[in-house]
Order: sequence, then structure tokens, then C-alpha cells
Amino acid sequence: MKVILTSSLGGSMKVDGRRIPIPLMGENGQLDQIEVFWRENSRILLISGTPDDYTRNDAIINCLKESFRMSGLEFSFFEMCDARTEGLVERLSEMDVILLGGGHVPTQNAFMKRIGLKERLRNYEGLIIGGSAGSMNCAELVYAGPESEEEAVDPNYQRWISGLGMTQVNILPHFQRLKGVVLGGLRLIEDITYADSIGHGMIALNDGSYIVVDDGAETLYGEAYSIKDGCRKQICRNGESIAL
Repeated sequence: MKVILTSSLGGSMKVDGRRIPIPLMGENGQLDQIEVFWRENSRILLISGTPDDYTRNDAIINCLKESFRMSGLEFSFFEMCDARTEGLVERLSEMDVILLGGGHVPTQNAFMKRIGLKERLRNYEGLIIGGSAGSMNCAELVYAGPESEEEAVDPNYQRWISGLGMTQVNILPHFQRLKGVVLGGLRLIEDITYADSIGHGMIALNDGSYIVVDDGAETLYGEAYSIKDGCRKQICRNGESIAL
């Protein structure tokens, strides 16, 4: 099994409120890494991060199909597993690539548990690519930081949940966009994330940065920061890579 954990896979952008396809992100060799592991005419299954949002899901899958072609990644099968199509997970062993989409971390996590994804991936030998929430849910113990005002102030909101167990790393994606975000009167990074990092290590990734897990070895590419015990330090820069 090869795993690529991205902050953002890319593949679409919104223009006048409409999602249109663009090539996958290539920063720091991200697309090149995917190409290294790509099989000709791959069979792809996308696990939704928003399993009940069918309008969003249809827009995403349609964009990604075109985006993969734009990026030179040919496929013979490309479908999404969401609440309408849960039965597709029964065909997981036939797939060359499993995509773990972005969305709401706890919602995707619950869906993954419902379809038994962790157990089904135990002997999987293909390529797994995570994006945003999908990458976060690959951890053994997932940091599901609050994403809304309600979650930020809810004392019962569960911020640590069990994940797929592909890595011990807790990824905080889209870091370049999180600075200055305020939820429920609390600064997302300084007041929430730093407090949650006491006793826990996280790696904050900018879009265009990613981690490759290959036969147990983990390598980080691009700009990234370590957050632990309320402290942050840069551990990698764009154009560089480090072993974790």
C-alpha cells in the first residue's frame, strides 16, 4: 500500500459560484509523486467527505474526472462512494486507487466507520490518496478540530476520534488559510489548536504540501509546521523534503 496525504488535491475551482475543473496540484512534486505510483487506466473509487450532500458530490466527481484527464492520469473506472452508493465499497479490492475526499472530518469519519473502510483496507495493495479531511482521517487518532462556531463552543464536541490507522501523524491542512480565523470568539490557531496540541503533536500543511507513506517510511514535502504543546515551528520549506 502506498499513501499520499495532501492538504489539497486540487482539481477544481469556483468561478461565479460554479465549480470548474483544473489540473491537480503540482507544487513540490505532488502530481509527480502520484504519477510514480499510477497504474495505466486505473480503477478509482472516491470516498466522499460529505456523503449526504449529493449536489456537492456530483459537482466534485464530475470535476475530478476531467481534472485527472487534464493531469495525464488515465482511468477506466471512476465513481464516488457516498450515501447513495455505499455498495460500491464491496468492490474496493478491484480498485487501483482509493481517493479520500475533503469535507467535514467527523461526518466523513462516521461514514468510513459505517462502511467498514478501515477493515476493508487492511489488505489493500493499491494507492490511497487523501485530500484535506480525507488525509486527517488517515491517522490512528484523528484530530477533528472545530470547523464551525457551534463546534468551537460546544463542551461536548469530540475533538479526538479513531481513524484509519495509516499514520500516527495528525495533519492540519490548509494552514495558510487558517491564520486569523475566529470561531465562537476564539482564534482558531492560537486559542483552539494550540490548546488542543498539549500532549499531542500535529503537522500543519499549506496547500501544495503533502506526506508520502511508503512501506512504513514517511516523507514530508513542502512548507509545513510542527505544532505541539502550544508551540509552533517550521520544519520544512517549499522545494524541500524531510523524513518524519
